[in-house]
Amino acid sequence: MLDDNTLKDQTLDNQEVKNSSLDAVEAIEEIVANTAEKAVQEEKQVAIDYSNLNLNELVEKLTKLIKESNVLAIKDNVNAIKNAFNDRFSKLLAEKKAAFLATGGASIDFKFDSPVKVAFNELMRTYKKQQQAYFKERDNQLKQNLIARNDIIDALKELIEKGDGKTMYKSFRALDDRWKSIGPVPRATYNDTWKIYHHHVERFYDLLHISNDLRDLDFKHNLEEKLKLIAKVNQLAALEDVNEAFNELQHLHKAWKEDIGPVAREHREAIWKQFSEATKIIHDKKHEHYKVLRQQYEANIQKKKEVITQIADFDTSSNTSHADWQNSIKKINELRDAFFKIGKVPRSKNEEIWNLFKEATKKFNKSKNDYYKTIKAYQQENLTKKRVLIQRAEDLKESEDWEMTTAVMKQLQSEWKNIGHVPKPISDKIWKQFKAACNYYFDRLHAVQDEGKQTEMEVYNKKKTLLETVKKQFEASTEFTLDTIKETISNWRSLGKVPYNVRYIDSKFNKVIDAAFSKLSIPKATSEMLKFQNNIDSYLAQNDIKKLENEQFYLRKKIDELVREIQLLENNINFFSNTKSDNPLLLNARKNIETQKENLSLLKDKLSYIRSLDF
Repeated sequence: MLDDNTLKDQTLDNQEVKNSSLDAVEAIEEIVANTAEKAVQEEKQVAIDYSNLNLNELVEKLTKLIKESNVLAIKDNVNAIKNAFNDRFSKLLAEKKAAFLATGGASIDFKFDSPVKVAFNELMRTYKKQQQAYFKERDNQLKQNLIARNDIIDALKELIEKGDGKTMYKSFRALDDRWKSIGPVPRATYNDTWKIYHHHVERFYDLLHISNDLRDLDFKHNLEEKLKLIAKVNQLAALEDVNEAFNELQHLHKAWKEDIGPVAREHREAIWKQFSEATKIIHDKKHEHYKVLRQQYEANIQKKKEVITQIADFDTSSNTSHADWQNSIKKINELRDAFFKIGKVPRSKNEEIWNLFKEATKKFNKSKNDYYKTIKAYQQENLTKKRVLIQRAEDLKESEDWEMTTAVMKQLQSEWKNIGHVPKPISDKIWKQFKAACNYYFDRLHAVQDEGKQTEMEVYNKKKTLLETVKKQFEASTEFTLDTIKETISNWRSLGKVPYNVRYIDSKFNKVIDAAFSKLSIPKATSEMLKFQNNIDSYLAQNDIKKLENEQFYLRKKIDELVREIQLLENNINFFSNTKSDNPLLLNARKNIETQKENLSLLKDKLSYIRSLDF
């Protein structure tokens, strides 16, 4: 409170509350008082984007800032580092937890110790201690500044009371320089302290008679400077950015009070009125600006409630897959973005609207989380199944039973494809394990096959030469025996297999052998059986299991058909019961039955031969 009675009287006379200009000025002065309490700082550092740095790099940057820079100058950059670190660490923590849960761990048992996090927390504690020390020191300095300013006020009052004209002005200038050199004082005392000082400054000039020239010179200079400030305030009224104008107005008010002294008595009221009215224009413009904003904020309430209703009513009952939920999440995120883009609401409604928004999204998040908990359990089952396949592939990758192992490996690959998703953090890892085991086996198989193909081509060339020789020999002579043919077949078989795409050469050889059998003087059944055995042996040599199985199936089918046909023929014989034994029809029927029985016997011999083979 003011402690000078004269000042109180003058204040009552000169500051009558009869127009709103004073209200505007008081509002500005209250803001100036709030900012004046802050000590002079070093210029703030330019804010830097730290989002691309890793955790260790962020700790290094923070360490350097704290050691080398002013604690207040680095505030924005410290906060930027803090946000970047927390964001990266949260992602890392989520990944570690997901990996822990994916291996079967329980959420309650999850722990993650991070040296870099410990180091970061220690740095932040150091920074906060530096801040606290700074503000404690600043508060002490504000109190010392207040004492120093009150001392100057007392000295000025004493100077006025003594009225020593010879040194009065010089002493005043010294006091005024000291006043301006003193830093800020506590906010609560700022305005009153300044008003008391300013009041005594005006008293000093009013009582200064000895050196009127000096006084008038000061008054003239101060008037010019204050008129410049008024002109600047009027220019601010034209700015479109209301906040920029209002912030600059605060600086002009501070300059009016702290940098420029009083003017002649006859100008004081008029020039203060001009300054106050110019201030009121900007103050009213700001007031109108915020009035419009408040109206917009009120309108935003209903807009945000409409979005909240859409979120609350969002239907997820038909979601049955990950794709369905991803689509729903996308739509909810679009509604969330729309909610935030609407803008602010009145501060009195902010908490209410925010709570409604959280409650609406909570319902959706619960449904989503319930679904993914189920999916998580399903994925854990799939993970167990895939790990079994990995183990089987690992166990078989060194096998040299190529035929059996190849079939099993292909079956494992087929089963892998049919097993559903596993937890994402481990999906790539187990796939690489399984793929590595399979690739290892098939690389070995292909190496063996490549070597075998080269050998088979050599066999093909030898068989091609042998075939030409055999054809010439059999065509040139009709005097060859069964032993000769069997020896030729044995030589052919001993050469080995040929590549799959040139197996036709075995068919060509079989045709030559069949023709040779036909020329032998041996029973037809024996010739047929030899031809059959030759063909079957060629299938067996080529490991053509499918043809062997097809041949076996064909023989069983033909045997069944022939048995039924013989039964039918024997039944038909009954129609000749009263016929003579030399009846041509009866003789023909009996001959046909005998022929079919011979054919049946040959078929059975062929089937027995196939069954005797190991394939």
